[in-house]
Amino acid sequence: MLEWPESPPLADHHCHGVLDRELDRAAFEALLTEAETGGPPGTSPFDSQIGFALRRWCPPVLDLDAHAAPDAYFARRAELGAAEVNRRFLAAAGLESLCVDTGYTPEAILDPPDLGRFAGAPAYEIVRLEAVAERVAADGVEAARFADEVRARLAGRGPDVVGAKSIAAYRAGLELAGERPSAGEVAEAAGRLMRQDVPRVHDEVLHRFLVWCASDEGLPVQFHVGLGDVDADLRRGDPLLLLDLLRALDAAGTPAMLLHNYPFHRQAGYLAQVLPNVYVDAGLATHNLGHRAPALLAELLELAPFGKVLYSSDAFGLAELYHLGAVLFRRGLAGILDEGVRDGAWTADDAARVAGLVASGNARRVYGLPAPG
Repeated sequence: MLEWPESPPLADHHCHGVLDRELDRAAFEALLTEAETGGPPGTSPFDSQIGFALRRWCPPVLDLDAHAAPDAYFARRAELGAAEVNRRFLAAAGLESLCVDTGYTPEAILDPPDLGRFAGAPAYEIVRLEAVAERVAADGVEAARFADEVRARLAGRGPDVVGAKSIAAYRAGLELAGERPSAGEVAEAAGRLMRQDVPRVHDEVLHRFLVWCASDEGLPVQFHVGLGDVDADLRRGDPLLLLDLLRALDAAGTPAMLLHNYPFHRQAGYLAQVLPNVYVDAGLATHNLGHRAPALLAELLELAPFGKVLYSSDAFGLAELYHLGAVLFRRGLAGILDEGVRDGAWTADDAARVAGLVASGNARRVYGLPAPG
């Protein structure tokens, strides 16, 4: 295999905070699955691809043997404490930078500066568009002023914000029109939003409006695609539904980042090939597929150009997921590149160059991140 699995550093272009508290087994297992709980009585997420992958790759970071039993793993985790566990796994991920989605905080989690401190890498922010709109609505802004206030808040974003994210897939589906909504359409949709007891964006007009606001601010736009928790409707999560909007964003010069993509990763790879502004990753799915992660990456790369593929972990809650995503991605990509060298599909020099692009070079280019050092 190529001398690559431990390097180069990765730019994690989409991730989340982790919990900074002790976890019992039930709470830990609940974070190993996209289900609302760890599973029905008598079952465990440890008896799954992600569970076996965690037992293979994570115990050595805590000074245990690979494949340590769950009870021994939890005992060692408790002995070290949450802060040390988080430090070890974030450092072990070998990250060059982190782009952190700060829009999902069901409870207190580490923020980007703390994540960056543990990882030993600069941490940037991805602003969740629907969260901005919902805060505007909750603040009681009049519907006629809603659009201007959303634009003003995005324009006043902090200096570390490097991108925006849409969760339209969760709320309205990905079949978003390509045209900008009119001022009247936005005001009407804002009025409906503000009449909700707890504002929650689920209107196609508002999702589309928010994407265009980010585009106008020069921000790359991330789209949740495919798998997610139980709120995600996979029937409406196919990225091909975004075609009209992706074409319009391409004409505007706005990069569109398709996140996760499983089980639509082949469709996403096609879009990355045919549309200049579309980029893809396999975050979240990589660690969930565990031993099968190389098959996922190979299928994504059937059509997606190497210059259009980025790395993300989509880690949330457990620092282990930062490390696990990085290990499985490195090993999967290294295996694909090594096989190509053996088959004469490309040279070893080509493989090393491509590895650098996918690991971090593509993310630096799209988000305008500085090179390390």
